[in-house]
Amino acid sequence: MKKHGVFFLLVWVLYFPGYSQQTYSELTWQALQAMWKAEDTSGYRQALQLYETAFKTYPDSIEYLGLYKSAVLAGELRDLNKAFHYLTDLLEVGEEEPGWPTWIFITGQYAESEYENLVDDPRWKTLRQRALAKEKEFFDRLAAAEKEFFKSKIVPVDKDQTAFVLYDQLRHNHPYIPKEQRDYSIAFPVNDSLTTSYFVHLPGSYDPDKSYPMLIFLHGAIRNNGLADYQTRSVLGDWNRYYTQYADKEEVILVFPKGSREYNWMVPDDGFFMVPEIVRQVKQAIHVDDDRVFISGHSNGATGSFSYLMKQPAQFAGFYGFNTYPKVFTGGTFVENIRNRSFINFSTDQDYYYPPKANDQLTALMKRMGVDYEDYRYNGFPHWFPKFDASEPAYGILYADLINRKRDPFPRQITWEFDDEHYGSIDWISQAKLDTLRTKASWHQPINFSITEWLEYNDAKDSLITKKVDRLAFDLPRKSGKILAEYDDNVFTIKTSRISSFRINISPEMVDMGKKVQVFVNDQLLFNDLVKYDKEYLLRSFEQNRDREQLWVNFIGIRL
Repeated sequence: MKKHGVFFLLVWVLYFPGYSQQTYSELTWQALQAMWKAEDTSGYRQALQLYETAFKTYPDSIEYLGLYKSAVLAGELRDLNKAFHYLTDLLEVGEEEPGWPTWIFITGQYAESEYENLVDDPRWKTLRQRALAKEKEFFDRLAAAEKEFFKSKIVPVDKDQTAFVLYDQLRHNHPYIPKEQRDYSIAFPVNDSLTTSYFVHLPGSYDPDKSYPMLIFLHGAIRNNGLADYQTRSVLGDWNRYYTQYADKEEVILVFPKGSREYNWMVPDDGFFMVPEIVRQVKQAIHVDDDRVFISGHSNGATGSFSYLMKQPAQFAGFYGFNTYPKVFTGGTFVENIRNRSFINFSTDQDYYYPPKANDQLTALMKRMGVDYEDYRYNGFPHWFPKFDASEPAYGILYADLINRKRDPFPRQITWEFDDEHYGSIDWISQAKLDTLRTKASWHQPINFSITEWLEYNDAKDSLITKKVDRLAFDLPRKSGKILAEYDDNVFTIKTSRISSFRINISPEMVDMGKKVQVFVNDQLLFNDLVKYDKEYLLRSFEQNRDREQLWVNFIGIRL
């Protein structure tokens, strides 16, 4: 027997007499470790014995993962009767706990390789047919639930009404109805050939006559994830358990998009449209408070949250991140854009993803800028901080902020810098276009700082080491344009740098529509006239984002 086999035999001898004193989870965890370490059939046999001891000792605790691994082990050991017994039990578990459909372990693309010793047995074909039938039932239920999710009252918009009446109708039209379920997996087309999904978790007492805050959680590890046709209740547990716990307490809608290496919220830019479009879709079905939509995430997801703050924040009230790398990876990071919203970061002192000293430098920079930014440091924890129970207080901070924060849909002041015209819009400034051949204004200066230390994980020593580096915190690969804008008493005062044109969106909540509006750009009066309601623009702006609070009735086009 090889050394790992000897080690686990010793574990078996030491623990077997007292297994009744161990929990089901402890036994199955030992079994899983034994399976991972096994180098021959004796190691597999020991792992299977550990699982079977757990099953016998705790028959009421048997769950899908233990049955699945036991079936794999029995198949490897060519104990076909036992393998089919566990597979049959696995299929019967269904979607009970933690929400995974267990037919996937039989119909999935890797099933025949995992059970290569079983596929020639006639029982495999019978079992697979049963699993395929359950798979069809599962997707039929998903489709029916999705149809029910988007069902609403039919409240026709009277386009023949005056624009003033139409504006009021759109703002107060709430076509929502009660929902039959609390949890929904919704299919989301990424393009003509690819589909992913997002999972929606509603408050337990969801009332369609009441509006609710909504929090979108962006997962990390984008390089190790793939698009998923569906998601299950499992997304509510494990590392996300405190999101769910506090959301249920505070009556917050949770949304969990599923991204991949190619389509996500960090890099490349191909999937960045997903979250804003998901928000628009959910608003069609659920009574969301437009001024209380938030984004959070961990690791790559936290970087995604920060990226929406930097590039496309208009739909959102605030942003959060656990173990964030605060940088835009698809272009320039223009940190003054945070002036339009807020960010709360939860960092740790043992994080290889982004070093604590750099977080301290960023916090100091934000403090000097006087913006709405906070960093909460938790010492003694690695990058995977949300895994630990000690992370719970951070979620208390997050939800306390979320409950008390609202977006100002018509802020009096806007600061916006961008180097990609896809992201030339923020609140009432929209469709700004670059002219990088123009001379940059003197007030348009880059903001950056140097990072000199980075933590790296040393596999050999199973510890973190500090490495000296020489890098800037933010990339600025392209020339950018910048706008400083404000309004008061029907007068807009705007300064631009490297901008050729832009629009000022108009709402009757911002200006007196019965009086002339003046627009001064770079100290020149470029507009001085009444702005009338435009029904077509009103309808287009509503359809674009389903935002009943930030609703535009017309625009003023400015060319420089």
